Parts: sequence; C-alpha cells; structure tokens
Amino acid sequence: MLNENKIEYSKEHEIFLKNVKKRKALIIFTQILILVLFFAQWEITARLKIIDPFLVSQPTRMIKFLIKLYQNGELFRHIFVTCYETIVGFVLGTLIGTIFAVILWWWDFLSKVLEPYLVVLNALPKIALGPIIIFWVGNGRPAIIIIALMISLIVTIISVHAGFKEVDEDKIKLLKTFGATKFQILRYVVLPSSVPTIISALKINVGLSWVGVIVGEFLVAKEGLGFLIVFGGQVAQLDMVMLSIIILSIAAYIMYIIVASLENKFLGWKN
Repeated sequence: MLNENKIEYSKEHEIFLKNVKKRKALIIFTQILILVLFFAQWEITARLKIIDPFLVSQPTRMIKFLIKLYQNGELFRHIFVTCYETIVGFVLGTLIGTIFAVILWWWDFLSKVLEPYLVVLNALPKIALGPIIIFWVGNGRPAIIIIALMISLIVTIISVHAGFKEVDEDKIKLLKTFGATKFQILRYVVLPSSVPTIISALKINVGLSWVGVIVGEFLVAKEGLGFLIVFGGQVAQLDMVMLSIIILSIAAYIMYIIVASLENKFLGWKN
C-alpha cells in the first residue's frame, strides 16, 4: 500500500535539492575554515614574535586563562551575570517599545507631538545618561539593565511604529466599512502584518542590548564580562580582555541565532 503522505519529487528537483544542500554545507565549511585559519595564524605569528603577544594575546594563552577562570569558579558566574542582564534588557526593551508603538499608532495626535522628541532621543548618545542613571538607581545591576533598556527602547518604538504605519490602508478601510473597532483592526490586521517588522526589531535589539549591558558594566559592574574587559585593561591582562571579547561574540551570536530561528518558524508557519 502506497503512503499517501509521501511526497515524490522529480529527478530534476531532487538534483536541485542536493545542490542546495551541498552549497549550504560548503558555506558552513568555509566559515569554519576561515575561523580556524584566523586563530592558527594568530597563534603562529604570536609564537614567531611577528606580533607582540603581550599586546594582542594569543589563543593558547587565552585557553590557559579560560581554564584558570573555570577552576576558580568564576567563568560561568561572569557569563551568567552578563547574559542575565542582556536578556532582561532585551525583553524589556522589546515589550515596552512595542507597547509604546501601539499607543502611538492608536493615538495619532500623540504620535505627531512626540515625533521630534523621539528623533532627538534616538540621536542622543545614551552613554551620556549613564551617570544620571547611576545616581538615580544606584551603583548596581538595575543601573546596567536600565542603560541596556534605554539603548534599545527608542529604536524599537521607531521601527515598530514605522511598521504599523506601513500596513495596507485598503485592508484597514475594508474592516472599517464592516464596522470593525480600532482594537479589532489592531488585533486582526496591524499586529499580524507587522510581525516581520517586530522580529526585525528583535534582531536589532540583540546587538543593542549587548552594547548597553557592556557599557553599563564598564561604568558600575563588579562582575560580568564587561567588568573583566575593564579590569583586564587596568592590570594589563590582555588575555583576560581578548578572552572576554571572544566569549561575548559567541554569546551574542547564539542569541542572534535563537531570534533568527523564531523568524524562520514564523515564515514557515505563514507559508
């Protein structure tokens, strides 16, 4: 008995799928090869004194310092602190920013009034507000989270609100013709149509949240990867600095992949 759910492809389509898989595999292999060659030449040039390992460190020295941090029980503590602060700032920035964007869409008069202020706040370097935030909430983790929140919040409001305004006006007019309320328009047209925009805002907020947390840790932290970078620079421990930067890069990439997977799932469900 034939399986009715089994999908049969033509020979040409199977060849096409194989070529796509081979291309993806080649891209991943090339990416890994570039990374391996980069660290290999870094190590070799440092050993041959072509570059000064005191100034730029080298992979083997960073591995030794990584093992030292692990043995001291400090490695995962610093990673956890920074990741926790980043995730909290990321989630709050996205949620609060989306809520504000909904309010601005709902009340067009308020949107027009606040537009120049949002532009100014978006252009303002948020690090300038760091000392004020520290004075208000104290020298601790809340200050770091608020700084991360401030950096991602305005961008989220502007980008999501712009996405709301780009929704097809004909669809909105059609619903109004049938007597739909503004809440129904928001629920059934504006929000579903703006999901790709919201996901794009999430992807942008990944980088902004990491920036905000590291800036905050530069200013006030006594633990975390940002603290290790600052402390390593103060005591001339470039192994600590470079290792922390690499761990940050890996953590940020993992977070970005998670958000990108949400986009793929949504597009797959939509299709």
